[in-house]
Amino acid sequence: MQASDKSAAAVELDGSDLPAYCPNPRMPIWSSHPKVFIDVTHDGEGRCPYCGTLYRLKPGAVVKGHH
Repeated sequence: MQASDKSAAAVELDGSDLPAYCPNPRMPIWSSHPKVFIDVTHDGEGRCPYCGTLYRLKPGAVVKGHH
């Protein structure tokens, strides 16, 4: 997959969008799969193991830590 293909399919997230999960609210219900949480806090991006959707933190996004 080319970099431009990855960018087109990526869902960009801000710190307020966390925790990230898939399927996300913008996805049609007919194509849903079990809800999974996507960890984007370590590498800045993560991919859904079911549908392959890429979730990426927006540049400059502030992630608030948890205890």
